[in-house]
Amino acid sequence: MTAVLDTAEAPPQPQSQPQPSEVPRRRIPVYRYLRLPNAILPWLIPATTLVICLLITGVSGRDIALYALYFAVDVVLPGTLIHRALRGSRGNLPEDLGLGAATGMLIMLGGWALCAWMGTQVLLPWWPALLVVPFLAVPRLHRHWRVTDPRPLPVRWSWIIAAALVVLILSEYPNWATTPLPPAGGVLYQDLYYHLALIHEMTRDLPFQVPQVAGEALHYHYLSDGDIASASMITQIDPAVVLLRLWTVPVAATAILVLAALGRTLSGKWWAGALGGATAIIGLPLLLGTATTALGVNPISQYSPSQAYVIPLLGLLVTFAVEVLRGGRLRWAWLLVFPLALACAGAKSSALPPFLAGMAGAVVIALFAHRRRLLPILAFSALTTSAVVLGFRIFAGGGAGTLGFQPLAIFYWFVPYRDTIGYQDTIDGNLSLPYGVEHATRAGQVYIAGLLLWWLLMQTPRMLALAGLVARPTRTEPAAWMLAGMTAAGAGATFLLWHPSASQIYFYMDAAPFGTIAVAWLMAELSRSWRPALAGVLAGGIWALVAPQMHPPPVGRVVRWALILVEPVVRTAVVAICVAAIALILRRVFTGRTPWQALPAGILAAVLGAGLVGGAQRQIEEADRATSPVEEKVDTVDKNVLPEEMLAAQWLERNSARDDVVATNVHCVPIDWASACDARAFWPAGLSGRRMVIESWGYTDAAVAADGVNGERYMRQPPADFERFRLNEKVFADGQAADIAELQRRYGAKWLFADDRAAGVVSPNLTRVAKLRFTSGPVNIYELP
Repeated sequence: MTAVLDTAEAPPQPQSQPQPSEVPRRRIPVYRYLRLPNAILPWLIPATTLVICLLITGVSGRDIALYALYFAVDVVLPGTLIHRALRGSRGNLPEDLGLGAATGMLIMLGGWALCAWMGTQVLLPWWPALLVVPFLAVPRLHRHWRVTDPRPLPVRWSWIIAAALVVLILSEYPNWATTPLPPAGGVLYQDLYYHLALIHEMTRDLPFQVPQVAGEALHYHYLSDGDIASASMITQIDPAVVLLRLWTVPVAATAILVLAALGRTLSGKWWAGALGGATAIIGLPLLLGTATTALGVNPISQYSPSQAYVIPLLGLLVTFAVEVLRGGRLRWAWLLVFPLALACAGAKSSALPPFLAGMAGAVVIALFAHRRRLLPILAFSALTTSAVVLGFRIFAGGGAGTLGFQPLAIFYWFVPYRDTIGYQDTIDGNLSLPYGVEHATRAGQVYIAGLLLWWLLMQTPRMLALAGLVARPTRTEPAAWMLAGMTAAGAGATFLLWHPSASQIYFYMDAAPFGTIAVAWLMAELSRSWRPALAGVLAGGIWALVAPQMHPPPVGRVVRWALILVEPVVRTAVVAICVAAIALILRRVFTGRTPWQALPAGILAAVLGAGLVGGAQRQIEEADRATSPVEEKVDTVDKNVLPEEMLAAQWLERNSARDDVVATNVHCVPIDWASACDARAFWPAGLSGRRMVIESWGYTDAAVAADGVNGERYMRQPPADFERFRLNEKVFADGQAADIAELQRRYGAKWLFADDRAAGVVSPNLTRVAKLRFTSGPVNIYELP
């Protein structure tokens, strides 16, 4: 004790401090200043890839920066804050931002609808700020600005998702490279012009009208167009640039993040969530060298903005449903269920019916195994059902009313069927069965059954979700029944229903990503670690690379097609059996035990890996074909829109009022039609952004409902309002002041858009009764007195 006291009482000894000149200077290498945190580096790669691809395809750096700022500040930021306030943080930033972006899309939709109803679109840019201000002003809400209870994901998760985003961007690049930005001229898919016209319509006040036929009420799932219109109004970027370049990738990336978060919620394992999210969106079906791609390949497409838009919203709704199905509490998030379901119904009318079928399956299993959860499950189903009913009344048009019951009608779009026993088929919704199916011989019936089995095999990355109903870990899980029910209902609707444009395939494409998530979840339940999954993914990917490439037969024979479709499947089965047997034998020799329990998980992972790599391989092939120089086809040249015509339409947009009505003599594709009119020339309304007295009527309710009348398809039906059409044509043919006055009195026309290339004669009298304002190539634009 004395020694201790003496030590404690001893004064501290002075220590000599080195002089400043004596402190050694450490030289820090320059590369350390450039080294980025591992959490940030993976995300820079897809961001850089996206910017480069956009710059190459004609988007200015200013527009890229503006749209990135808009999406980050006006969509992701308020959505993340509100999602955290309602449901809490996920413990990591990527999932918070993904779920927050989906929530922000819903909130932006609400702001746009409110402004359209009140006629105050000028206030739309301030809508996000109105939502963010409370999180700045109220101290209790400050915690939602950061990740609470941090549970960061491994960097490997970030690299997997980043790789998926790169593949997504590269898969969109061929579309950008072959789709010119106006006014470059060229050929655009007609649906893009149609959506472009709807985007301009969404900048106006409610109630909306069909822009191609002014005054006709619009019934369509147009909410994706409303989202694009909001982005254009806030950023002041040309709507064509937003639609054709800037919009698709952020929406699809949000879908990947939402589905990855859903996969981790279901499985509790980060690697299953990452693999499921990566393969759900960009992974095509198991190709195996097949000579033709099965329908329902990819739920994200630039040609269908509504399909791309609904996936993140539906993913958020399914995330809420999983919480309820597992006995969790949504708390204040219940307020979002009905508007979210209504947004899904207005984004894509085929999205919620498979979801409701899945919820019905969850109710059934809850009756037997989880009765305590039954009441909230029924409440969730009731809210969703009411949204479907209301959405059908608001949004569904003639296309939805045309949907009918005709089993195997989708076979008309199967190349192996159309090339063989279906060569006499026609698109006729009055038939009980397609002609080739109804008159098939016994051998033909076997062939049809084989085509069904072939489609199921090609869709194994999704259809194996049904295995969750019998697998021990998930067979009593209501969430597994929901996902399996969605997948089965989507496939069932595809093969049981009829639509003149094969739109019944969207029932399956809406549900397909969630089937993939169910497969990844089942794989995680069957595997004790990520190693069997990694081995399976690598094995499936390698097989997709080395699988022999098959080509369609030169002559459409049933036997030839059957052999070509069966051969890669048989080869795959033989190789898989041999590899599995060798692996099990080696494991038995070296360890003395056979890990049978790892085999199912490895098989599921191999299916996902083959689908991912095979899909990427197909995208590369399509990109190579799209960007390689080829001779223009005759039908492509006929559908060409001249740069001068695009310039004229854009001039009209800049020099007319937003609500002005225009009369045009452009109605058909090709523009100089000589026989039956294909009324899908939507470019005057799309590029000018103005309502037309009557432009192209091919997608109106009346035209779609008349499909098959007099043996003609819907796009070749005559206009329903023939008196309107007759007066419109008389104005351009005769140029009489009385006709123009009648056109103004009936339809409020203020401009004439006359194209000399269109069928019919443009009267020189127009210059005497109207003021010529602009001429560009074959187009003359007149302002009416």
